[in-house]
Amino acid sequence: MAPGGQGVRLYISAIPYMFYAWIAVIMVPLVISGKIPPIGPMRKAEQRAADGQSVPPDALHIEEVNQSIVTKPGVVGHSWQFIVPIIFLAAATWYFDLDFLKGIYLTLFLFVLMIVLGRTLSMAETFDTILDGFKTMISPLAILAAAYLLKEINDELNLSFYVIDLLAPYLTAQLLPAAIFVSMAALSFATGSNWGVFVIVLPIVASLANSLGADMLLVIGATLSASTFGSHACFYTDATVLTAQATGCTPFQHAITQIPYALIAALLSAIGYLLIA
Repeated sequence: MAPGGQGVRLYISAIPYMFYAWIAVIMVPLVISGKIPPIGPMRKAEQRAADGQSVPPDALHIEEVNQSIVTKPGVVGHSWQFIVPIIFLAAATWYFDLDFLKGIYLTLFLFVLMIVLGRTLSMAETFDTILDGFKTMISPLAILAAAYLLKEINDELNLSFYVIDLLAPYLTAQLLPAAIFVSMAALSFATGSNWGVFVIVLPIVASLANSLGADMLLVIGATLSASTFGSHACFYTDATVLTAQATGCTPFQHAITQIPYALIAALLSAIGYLLIA
């Protein structure tokens, strides 16, 4: 697909063609400013919040867990306590050949040292807080584990290959970007896999683009855009689950309120791929 050592350059060149990501980013300030009004379930959620009920129904248990971790009286946080671990995490991950898990372990160790040596918390309070943090993540991790099991099952069934083979006889160079975006977006949404989808299908899609004479950058942008849509819209993908936990609602409540906006961005993206191809 790209000459040796030129993969990152090819990826960067495809960024302008990741239509879904661009449209989604543009929609955020439009929704915040009211230029795009609340739609469907979001309208109901906004009305409920305006009436004084900020915690969604059926999500009280999540709010209780999130509120169980409280600030220690007299402790004042500093911005460097956030910035230094983030920089260290990036450096450690790079040092371990992009092994994110090793980077997290080392950064957690550094953070504990910072807190204890800086006398922000005692050793016992630090580890109690770490355990409380783990407790808040048990439910999201269970959902993510189930999502990864579903992904593995679909990989074993070769679902991605089946969809591509099914579409291939009907595709032209002009239709390929839009068809890839729509089909891979649906697949990513259904399986809860975003990185997994384009890692598996991108070599096949690249081969198909070469054989049809399609614009390679456009096809790559469409494939990555489809994966981004799946990450945003799926009810059990990692982005949805973690965002829901952080905002005190269930994954379903988070996904159902944002899916109308994701579908608008997806429709505009598909039209864009049809027009530009």
